[in-house]
Amino acid sequence: MSRSLREVVFVDGVRTPFGKAGPKGLYAETRADDLVVRVIRELLRRNPALPADRVDEVAIAATTQVGDQGLTIGRTAALLAGLPTSVPGYAIDRMCAGAMTAVTTTASGIAFGAYDVAIAGGVEHMGRHPMGEGADPNPRFFSEKLVDGSALVMGSTAENLHDRFPHLTRERADAFALASQQRYAKAVANGQIGPELVTVATRSAEHGWGLATTDEPPRPGTTLEGLATLKTPFRPHGHVTAGNAAGLNDGATGCILAAEEVARELGLTAGMRLVGYGFAGVEPEVMGVGPVPSTERALARTGLTIGDIGLFELNEAFAVQVLAFLDHFGIADDDPRVNPWGGAIAVGHPLASSGVRLMTQLSRQFAERPDVRYGLTAMCVGLGMGASVIWENPNWEGVSK
Repeated sequence: MSRSLREVVFVDGVRTPFGKAGPKGLYAETRADDLVVRVIRELLRRNPALPADRVDEVAIAATTQVGDQGLTIGRTAALLAGLPTSVPGYAIDRMCAGAMTAVTTTASGIAFGAYDVAIAGGVEHMGRHPMGEGADPNPRFFSEKLVDGSALVMGSTAENLHDRFPHLTRERADAFALASQQRYAKAVANGQIGPELVTVATRSAEHGWGLATTDEPPRPGTTLEGLATLKTPFRPHGHVTAGNAAGLNDGATGCILAAEEVARELGLTAGMRLVGYGFAGVEPEVMGVGPVPSTERALARTGLTIGDIGLFELNEAFAVQVLAFLDHFGIADDDPRVNPWGGAIAVGHPLASSGVRLMTQLSRQFAERPDVRYGLTAMCVGLGMGASVIWENPNWEGVSK
């Protein structure tokens, strides 16, 4: 029995405003699963042509799967969002690339014919659940020296990357961080960031109910002079600071994926078409370099080159890891194709949710840029991995009408 694979499209993506983790953060007293529920409901509200019972799967990622991020959150969130009980769901974990893996996994099922439509996304409430909460790393990792001791501290892995590539200076990292803040602010002012946000009712025992409508992490007053004064918490006289790294954040994302033919049948608009993807492993102590081999793998398997990519959405866990990627592929630090609306240094990085933020932004950029055919979403992943997904712009002006 032979099968032909189907084309898979990204229909729509939304996210909550991202908040700062901690007792004073936007979502300090808001449950993680309620953030996901809000995202799923908004996806269905914005896409009324999609009957709820046509959703075949819900895959939601979380890095720390305990408490209100546990209990097979894809299934529980689907039920809480009001999807029919016939719609299954599951949880997935690839640390920072959780939502990205939720997308590639369900998309593969769609291509194979197991599903027609799926919802994929991620959530991280780092205020309630710090990364690694309740984890019990096997002592063999260190007793047998399988990994360096710094591998479990993400900031230390970024310092290690500075060591490996000494030309990636703190000054370059700070300049990139400043550009991220400036590009984000400009995108908000232009109305490019904002339409994808879903408002969230927030609760505070002290202040009562509120409404989250905008991202909390951005620092619009950032200057190079201010960045230069920040401490380096992971190493004395180091390079990584709170200014050139993403913060600790709370937030949720979600998207609708469908077989292209099914999207057409239902009257759903395709924001972008999946071309291919790649995941790769690297030494855990320099996990930030992971997107280099994962992108090389994705390019090789799709027959494309880095020169074919017209837009890059790279997750800014740390400025140094984006710079390592850019240097490897011969791309300038200030290339306008890279994170044109800013990145995680400005907007935040709620771990497992971030992959779909990258995709949602790329999809919206495609709509503005019919001159661009291919785009890349990529990120480094804790414990030494990289994740890269290549997309095609259905609005590309070179396509035959």
